[in-house]
Amino acid sequence: MTMTTRTRIARLRTLALTGITTTGAAAVALTLMPANAQAAEATQVSASSVVTASSNHSTASRGKAGSANSLDGWIKQSLAIMKAKGIPGSYEGLKRNILRESGGNPNAQNNWDVNAKQGTPSKGLLQVIDPTFNAYHVSGTANRVTDPVANITAAANYAAHRYGSIDNVHSAY
Repeated sequence: MTMTTRTRIARLRTLALTGITTTGAAAVALTLMPANAQAAEATQVSASSVVTASSNHSTASRGKAGSANSLDGWIKQSLAIMKAKGIPGSYEGLKRNILRESGGNPNAQNNWDVNAKQGTPSKGLLQVIDPTFNAYHVSGTANRVTDPVANITAAANYAAHRYGSIDNVHSAY
């Protein structure tokens, strides 16, 4: 069955509106962004996806599920470090927040919110700003906000201090 372009657009609009009620502020920010800004952001993300997050980590789509170079692998590596450092959080809580914040793209960067307007865009899998990353960076991980494991672990450390656990975060934080 083939869909017309008009039908696809109508379905996408319905999904976007549904996303507002289910995913909160992050969806609203994306949905309310002017179409030309969305196109520009999509182009930036696509271009940045070519660049690897580090010499050992490329985009989530390139790694095989379960490998060390995939979203699943990055979450598992982070969980091992979190356990060793006493940082609470679960696989489910991390993955839920990652998918909401970046869609699993370790090179995602928010160039339109209040942080970006102040010169500090949110970056990486869990959309961490540089000052927060620096304050909550966990030793034993790379000292780069876009490194997938370092980003996840620092964000989980921040969430543990602010909310008790990343598992308690259900919207932009």
